[in-house]
Amino acid sequence: MDAALTLSLHPAIAEIPAAEWDGCGDGNPFTSHAFLSALEDSGSTGPRTGWLPQHVALRGEGGALLACAPCYAKAHSYGEYVFDHGWADAYERAGGRYYPKLQVASPFSPVPGARLLRRPGVPVAAVAEALRQAMGALECSSVHVTFCTEEESAALAGCGWLPRLGTQFHWHNRGYADFDAFLGALNSRKRKALRKERASVAASGLDIRTLRGPEVTRAQWKAFHRFYRNTVDARWGSAYLSERFWPLLGERLGEQVVLMWAERDGEPVAGALNLLGPDALYGRNWGCAEEVPFLHFELCYMRAVDFAIAHGLARVEAGAQGEHKIQRGYLPVETHSAHLIAHPGLSRAIAGFLDAERPAIRERMAALATLSPFRQEGEA
Repeated sequence: MDAALTLSLHPAIAEIPAAEWDGCGDGNPFTSHAFLSALEDSGSTGPRTGWLPQHVALRGEGGALLACAPCYAKAHSYGEYVFDHGWADAYERAGGRYYPKLQVASPFSPVPGARLLRRPGVPVAAVAEALRQAMGALECSSVHVTFCTEEESAALAGCGWLPRLGTQFHWHNRGYADFDAFLGALNSRKRKALRKERASVAASGLDIRTLRGPEVTRAQWKAFHRFYRNTVDARWGSAYLSERFWPLLGERLGEQVVLMWAERDGEPVAGALNLLGPDALYGRNWGCAEEVPFLHFELCYMRAVDFAIAHGLARVEAGAQGEHKIQRGYLPVETHSAHLIAHPGLSRAIAGFLDAERPAIRERMAALATLSPFRQEGEA
């Protein structure tokens, strides 16, 4: 690391002024000071969930913040969406200690974007070295930078880190004038299916609205937390996000919070939470109080597409997993992460695993791409 840069670790993001932190970022709401502070102040990250903040800051001469990264010391591998449970199990069976590890991430959010937030001119290598030093200082086995950009992953690989691929499904705006123009780009069968789904929801008697952060009431956030718990309970997950998180999110991110909301006779039925970035809408949490056919697809995917077209956004990123998204115009894209493993033997073993995993992921993505619902040349 450049001798002119000074490393510090911060157990609370409040120790770093919001303007300084965000001045290093790229506008992605999931690495913003507002989002990360809402997680901490609501108790969603911290001792209760085992995501212990250890944010990295690099300052230059005069104390100016030149780079930072959202970092968490962890004694488990939950809530990350890039799975390393097998690595941990193998290492601990061999007598090693995998935890604690250092996670560079937006907690509970599989949203791609910059993770090594830097002012112009600060190289990735400087932040990589700072993370290596933090790993040693915190006595961690490893550092994991998840859902970073492809450029960050490549730069970290050049510093000896292990790159890993993943897959998500994103919708891309091809300059559609309106939703009907998007439907017109689909093949006949998929177009008819989506129209039928939307007609079913329209006939359900639900009042569906799009709410922005300041418009969402405390009562609606309370209902949304119930929806969130319903989803978590159904999937045997952990409810990391506390009830206090949602109103804090609405207050701190304001118009960047986009909530697709459904009611019946004034009673909340379902909701899908999105955050708005500079050029994308990011889908995050969904939940409901009753099952309504196709409502999940309508609120999470079709309303997001409608919003993106109306606001001239380049894409919609609808979260992890879900091959069912393909028929709704969300196609497979690569996601990236990078991993620094302190133990040479474990690092070699994981490198071999990743070398075998990478072509398999690309082969699977190619197969999924053939399921695209978009019209081919000459197709109705």
